[in-house]
Amino acid sequence: MKLDDHPTVRRFRLQTAPPAAPKSDRLDPAWLKQLVLDAGADDVGFVEIGRPELDDQRDDILKAFPRTRTLISFVVRMNREAIRTPARSVANTEFHHAGDEVNDIARSVVRTLEERGIRALNPAMGFPMEMDHFSTGKIWVVSHKPVAVAAGLGHMGIHRNVIHPRFGNFILLGTVLIGAEATAYGQPISYNPCLECKLCVAACPVGAIAPNGDFNFSACYTHNYREFMGGFTDWVEQIADSKDALDYRKKVSDPESASVWQSLSFGANYKAAYCLSVCPAGEDVIGPYLTDKAGHLREVVRPLQEKQETVYVVAGSDAEEHVARRFPLKTVKRVGSGLRPRSIQRFLFGLPLTFQPGKAAKLNAVYHFTFTGKEEQRATVTIREGTLQVQNTHVGQADVRVTADSETWLGFLAREQSLLWALLRRRIRIKGSPTLLLAFGKCFPV
Repeated sequence: MKLDDHPTVRRFRLQTAPPAAPKSDRLDPAWLKQLVLDAGADDVGFVEIGRPELDDQRDDILKAFPRTRTLISFVVRMNREAIRTPARSVANTEFHHAGDEVNDIARSVVRTLEERGIRALNPAMGFPMEMDHFSTGKIWVVSHKPVAVAAGLGHMGIHRNVIHPRFGNFILLGTVLIGAEATAYGQPISYNPCLECKLCVAACPVGAIAPNGDFNFSACYTHNYREFMGGFTDWVEQIADSKDALDYRKKVSDPESASVWQSLSFGANYKAAYCLSVCPAGEDVIGPYLTDKAGHLREVVRPLQEKQETVYVVAGSDAEEHVARRFPLKTVKRVGSGLRPRSIQRFLFGLPLTFQPGKAAKLNAVYHFTFTGKEEQRATVTIREGTLQVQNTHVGQADVRVTADSETWLGFLAREQSLLWALLRRRIRIKGSPTLLLAFGKCFPV
């Protein structure tokens, strides 16, 4: 059959009018905002694809939807008391329901736009993600937080969550990519709703948030996301390493196994997210806190601090020391973070994510890395009294020099190859103080 004779083609060409299209090439933001609000969102903003705030993710967005001209950012409120309760089953149910609502709203908006001849795409709120990129880079299509900030829907607090000026941090974010321009766009709000009250610092069971605003990524990732991604990988490897059922039970308790089953059945569960729970910022949220700060501490903060629970940490990490020092009622369990780089680029990128400032507090050293073989790369890692700097070249005078075949180095980090074997075969060569090299390793436990 010729294409022109196909029934679908014939019906299309017999149409008396094309599908409904916008009256202008540029969309009215008031109409667009009402469309998203009618779909169920609680607030909406817009960002043009050329905004500088999107420089680090524009290429990824355009790969997913090359026609992107405008990004719709919207928020959905969560029920506050559900997030605050120490009963995390309640909190996780709220996270999952609100997340489903975000995805439903985005899908509804895209459907309506398509009916009007406007092409659009709705990336997932959270999961599922692009897991084929898990070992090599970013696994999401769009980073919702910087888009929301650029659109004027709030600012990031020191706990790394977006705080809406009215709803506080009790929100989830969604983004829709559309293939049309708008006549006007949002701008970041002029102030940060974060009160810097440090309640998130006080409540975090692993000390991931420092009083000065520094963030320990690996501490948060290892505990709060235990049943996501890397934590799940670590659990599977514990099964693989177990000799039999009795050996497995020594490594994983029955409640832990049941919790993983629940995550697999109903959606992955956050272990904490206490930073959201205790945050009093936002016009609709702040009243009870200002009226009775002692009551907020007693009813919201302390029940989370005093909750008896298992806290997952990497052995030798700052988080392990923090739990033992601050939360004696909580039980520490050592696990692997699952953060295994599969490229030298990801190794260097990941150093700030696994860096432990407490372990580096008394260390002052410069390390030169020279990688050969499949990935040729030079880098300088400088550690000064709890701070880290990574540069993609050799800078200054090194205290320790490491020359390594790139694949061998990555295998060593993944514990797939022996360091002694690599040294004997000169696949890894080290010049400098062994003590400084040992101290380096302690700054990056995984």
